[in-house]
Amino acid sequence: MPRSYPPEFRRKVLDLVESGRKVAEVAQLLGISDQTIYVWRRQHRSWA
Repeated sequence: MPRSYPPEFRRKVLDLVESGRKVAEVAQLLGISDQTIYVWRRQHRSWA
């Protein structure tokens, strides 16, 4: 079962990526997969 992350953590991750950091860099830094970040970014864009 996939791990659940709090909304605040997701927001922090997306803020880092939107500020210009590379997805792979943020993923490695925070110990999550880059694919997870891509999914969150796609979900965020569809909600906005």
